[in-house]
Amino acid sequence: MAETKEQEPPIPENQSIISSMFLIRMMSKRRTWVFLFVSVYTILLSISWNFLKTVLSWYESTMSANSSNPTISVSSGWPALYASVLLGVAFGVLSMVAALAVAVPATLVTWITILVLLTFAGKPRRDLVLEGKKLTADITGFVVKVLIKEGNVVAALCAVLGYLALVFTRNKAQENGVD
Repeated sequence: MAETKEQEPPIPENQSIISSMFLIRMMSKRRTWVFLFVSVYTILLSISWNFLKTVLSWYESTMSANSSNPTISVSSGWPALYASVLLGVAFGVLSMVAALAVAVPATLVTWITILVLLTFAGKPRRDLVLEGKKLTADITGFVVKVLIKEGNVVAALCAVLGYLALVFTRNKAQENGVD
């Protein structure tokens, strides 16, 4: 029994080495990263599309409920404002995620380049570690600021365009007598 217990651990250890080597081999392939990238963006676009349809159906149901109730003013535009803000936030977040996918590799290349240049400049290893920590904080802070600024611009633009589109389509429908 003691011999069988001693022989059992190498088999799972060997399997874990094989599985980790397989994982490393798979993750080093470009097509794996392309597949992950396309999969994540497909999921994000699907979620965004479903959210867009949900918000627009809520807007339509709210406007049709308001038009059937004469005591509530349909021309107030509040449902269009709510819907456009929701759409603006959704597309702002989506644009930040899309920009993050581009920014991370570019940031890593920049970080590595600066560290290599500092190494060639003759900096000691201890100073390189400190500079690397400072660089990481500076680059990360800069990337986050740019992503938030870009997301806010896209969110505001989508909110304004969405509001205008919802109000103008509703006004055209009222002029044509269609509710």
